[in-house]
Amino acid sequence: MTLISMFEEAIQHYGDKPALAHKPKGDTYQDISYTELGASVDAFSRGLHALGVEKDDRVALLSENRPEWAITDFGSLKVGGVTVPMFSTLTAAQVSYILKDSGSKVICVSTESQLKKVLSIRDDVPSLEHIIVFDPIEGEIPEGVTEFEAICKSTGETPDNTTSEDDIATIIYTSGTTGNPKGVMLTHANFIFNLQACKSLIEVRETDVLLSFLPLSHVFERLGGHYVPLFSGSKIAYAESTFTVARNMQEVSPTVMLSVPRLYETMHDRVLSAVQAGSPLKQKIFHWGVSVGSAVSASIQQGKNPSPLLKLKQGIADKLVFAKLKAATGGRLRFFVSGGAALPQAIAEFFHAAGILILEGYGLTETSPVISLNHPAKWRFGTVGEPVPGIEVWIAEDGEILTRGPHVMKGYFNNAAETSEVIDADGWFYTGDIGIIDADGFVKITDRKKNIIVLSNGKNVAPQPIESELVQSPFISQILLIGNERKNLAALIVPNFDALKVWAAENDVETTELSEMLQARQVQQLIQREIRSRLTDFADFEQVRRFVLLEKEFSQDADEMTPTLKLKRNVIIEKYADVIEGMYPEDALNN
Repeated sequence: MTLISMFEEAIQHYGDKPALAHKPKGDTYQDISYTELGASVDAFSRGLHALGVEKDDRVALLSENRPEWAITDFGSLKVGGVTVPMFSTLTAAQVSYILKDSGSKVICVSTESQLKKVLSIRDDVPSLEHIIVFDPIEGEIPEGVTEFEAICKSTGETPDNTTSEDDIATIIYTSGTTGNPKGVMLTHANFIFNLQACKSLIEVRETDVLLSFLPLSHVFERLGGHYVPLFSGSKIAYAESTFTVARNMQEVSPTVMLSVPRLYETMHDRVLSAVQAGSPLKQKIFHWGVSVGSAVSASIQQGKNPSPLLKLKQGIADKLVFAKLKAATGGRLRFFVSGGAALPQAIAEFFHAAGILILEGYGLTETSPVISLNHPAKWRFGTVGEPVPGIEVWIAEDGEILTRGPHVMKGYFNNAAETSEVIDADGWFYTGDIGIIDADGFVKITDRKKNIIVLSNGKNVAPQPIESELVQSPFISQILLIGNERKNLAALIVPNFDALKVWAAENDVETTELSEMLQARQVQQLIQREIRSRLTDFADFEQVRRFVLLEKEFSQDADEMTPTLKLKRNVIIEKYADVIEGMYPEDALNN
């Protein structure tokens, strides 16, 4: 069994059912059936074969989420090729590195903008023979470039596929924050084991509709938002961009959706900002509704049925408080799935109080990706679920999470030394994450091993739990803790600007100029109170003693976040080095 054999079975079985939906002209969504998708994959695979693509040749993919991404993936697999997906936000230099390291023979790009990146570096990539562009090119087509439509018109034949389950299906380059990325080799067997393990826990139905907006070049979306739904007869609707997700949710009414925590945090912040801007009566009704929803959630988590009175209150709360939030998701959502980073427990609890379940899972690119998963029949907030069936998970003496099983990668491409550092002789993969397994078998992540802050007094601080607690403040949007080899903790804080402006207007802050507002005594005291009140359960050495309020959000455009919206700690610390030093004037004096 391979990914392409499973794909062909799905095409035969689901036929005229819609497989994909997209907005080719930006107006309304148009469906592509399983039969039509299969025909496009056949045509593209013939075109690749005509170009000379053979078994184990690497086909790179630099594109946003769109039907051609899926066609390229399966078309490459059909000729026995190995796909090398890349984030569309990568620079030309980063694309060059991956192309050279992987030895890619072909690259498929989405737009003329992406094409320009590749044209600027193609002379540096000796293995690159062909460039395929999805969008039609205006004007003269550059030498060595072929339009996607022309490739699909090839009249040749596709050779018999001799791919086996142990062959490499893809090489995914990790988007690390330091050093060059490493190419993770994942086999057909890796993906098939993982998707079958996940499907045994979470029912994905033929009637399901998924809105895909996380990059398909990331293994989380690749498995959960690409392979799993297409092999289950579901429909995938591609979001136009990360900026249109809210509108696209309303248009396609997804039943299942995958996201990173940042989306849920943003939705939560918007709800709280709207409440804060409302009348005292509306605020009172909102908090009553949340308390009712929380009581219902607590009953469910304890395995009990809510009382008739509580159910009556829940119905009222749904209409008065939560109806708009549910409508914003399209009104048909069965559950969200969260991955890629830690989901604050309070966010999961809030959404469940509103009647929306977020199922958090855990994994890495190197584990194809899922290691553990909460599922509708068994979940616990604040954890990443139990290990999926068929794998082993163990906590080492230093707290690092180790795992072994059919989900572990084949290794890093052309990098045996790095592979041996993370996979030992017994097949255990060292995740680099610190965590525990509770008495009921649920995995809880504490932090990344490399993120642990060591204070000058030798105390170890895991920043993730502290940061997760503080972003629950309605006035804090993003936060990054500082303190390595320092006497105490400090923080770079990006405020929730909308909420802060409303609060400032109501509390006699005299200026509306943002830079002045952030320095205002009342605002500084507000943030200090938020920090103190939310860290009462943390140890003395885990208290945040100093902070600076920043005027701009951390972003991908500024290279401060990964494509899955994780903060690049080292990049941010280097960028704000002067600001950080200013929070520790005593260190400067000592030097």
